[in-house]
Amino acid sequence: MDPRRTPADPPDTPSPLAPAQERSALEHALDIPSAPLTGSYRCLLPEETWWWSEGTFLVHGLEPGEVVPSTALVLAHKHPDDRERVQRLLAAARRTGGPFASVHRIVDVRGYERTVVLTGEVQPTEDDPSTTVLQGFVTDVTATIREAASRMASQQVAASAQSRSAIDQAKGALMVLYGLTADDAFAVLRGASNTHNVKVRDLATAVLAAASTHGTAARPFVERLLRPAALETGRPTTAV
Repeated sequence: MDPRRTPADPPDTPSPLAPAQERSALEHALDIPSAPLTGSYRCLLPEETWWWSEGTFLVHGLEPGEVVPSTALVLAHKHPDDRERVQRLLAAARRTGGPFASVHRIVDVRGYERTVVLTGEVQPTEDDPSTTVLQGFVTDVTATIREAASRMASQQVAASAQSRSAIDQAKGALMVLYGLTADDAFAVLRGASNTHNVKVRDLATAVLAAASTHGTAARPFVERLLRPAALETGRPTTAV
């Protein structure tokens, strides 16, 4: 029952859309994981009287107005590994004034870890210069960071697969050109990599290019790439 109604008010008329209309602000917020959720906050000092916008409640997994925000509540939601750092940041802001910013983790009421960007500043109030206000914004960037991490991981996996493919093919070329085993061929690549201070993948790509261009006549070109490591193995020999 709507608390704003009186007993004399007529009851709501049921509607097929009622369940969707009655969904909470928190449920609606969770429907949009790709849109960064942002809220604002304000704290009067030195009384430490806090005010949170609807978005700030939602970032913490709370319904708007579900709790009374306080300094203790703010710190309690900080990730244990980040709490002390944020506490020092806020203390320094109160002491020196001016703007501040922090990227840290919080734990919402459901126990989910979120990454947030906290920005703010401390300024004197217009009505009472002896009273200052700590105010700013908090943005949930969890989804953004997760998507970026996923893209980076995919790129690294693809690069690793491409690298392995090039190295395996270069090993095969050395095995054909010099009659080496797979282990000996990789040892040649790794030795040349260390000697010339280049990545094995880059060296393997160059060996492949030489082998693709010159075929079975590629030995002198390959050996230019592998010297002196190639000669130290005792396997590849300089073509005459």
